[in-house]
Amino acid sequence: MAHLVPPYPRTPVPPLIVITGPTGVGKTELCIRLAERLHTDIINADSRQIFREIPIGTAAPTEEQMARVHHHFVGTHSITDYYSASMYEQDVLRLLSSHHRTPVPPHLRISVPSHPRTSVPPYPRILSGGSMMYIDAVCNGIDDIPTIRDDIRLEMKRRYEEEGLAALVEELRRIDPEHYEIVDRNNPRRVIHALEICHQTGKTYTSFRTNTRKPRPFDIIKIALNRPREELYERINHRVDQMMQDGLLDEARRMYPLRHLNALNTVGYKELFAYFDGTWSLDEAVERIKGNTRRYCRKQLTWFKRDPAIHWFSPDDEDAILALIENK
Repeated sequence: MAHLVPPYPRTPVPPLIVITGPTGVGKTELCIRLAERLHTDIINADSRQIFREIPIGTAAPTEEQMARVHHHFVGTHSITDYYSASMYEQDVLRLLSSHHRTPVPPHLRISVPSHPRTSVPPYPRILSGGSMMYIDAVCNGIDDIPTIRDDIRLEMKRRYEEEGLAALVEELRRIDPEHYEIVDRNNPRRVIHALEICHQTGKTYTSFRTNTRKPRPFDIIKIALNRPREELYERINHRVDQMMQDGLLDEARRMYPLRHLNALNTVGYKELFAYFDGTWSLDEAVERIKGNTRRYCRKQLTWFKRDPAIHWFSPDDEDAILALIENK
């Protein structure tokens, strides 16, 4: 798919501040305070917070928080909408090239840091979230591999259950022999995903794999937040309990008829769907949400630690983070 981003303006694009970290670390409130101090807005990089129907289970910013600072891509789509990391990349690049920002009300202005590069506008943008692929899409670009449609995903799931892995591996050998040679043929997820791409696009999976980093017309400052592991786990457990008090069970029940959607194949909903199906008790489902969230947290940390460009901070290091931004 060709990128439909309009030509970049001749004037320089402000720097992009990426603030990421594992789920539950405290990104939202810190980013709001930084955005207030920088007189800027926040670009959401959580792939599930864009869906308006599931604010509780995705820990989306509250109305009060969004009243303090304007947020982009929060609750902008329906759970039934097709949306992909490639589409997100295009949408964010359009926004970054526009130089538009939402004015900060005077009573919320805390300070006006001067930016050392006087040739660029004095307000950077903050991109905040924990969705690794979305962040990578904006910072580096991604191969234009489409997100799989739900009908294709369901059909391949049915075939795997009825025909078995060996039949799907043989099909991959026939239609994409190059990828067949390098894929882990004992991993159903990788084999199925390659076939999903082939069936949805009519092209081989190999044809989409270029791994080419795309240039960006703006500087990127990458910051990741972390806490001691036990503290982080305690925050995750508390947040799950708070979500349940806030109505996560009812939210999941409303989504249950749509449980086949890929957007709902995520922690918090799939466990409660299993409870509705009678597989687990409610207590067991809640404990599994906590355990799977902690597991996802570890996966995020492993991913982020591979990036040498990231500056690591505690969420309490607000002034040090601001100093880094001002001195870049």
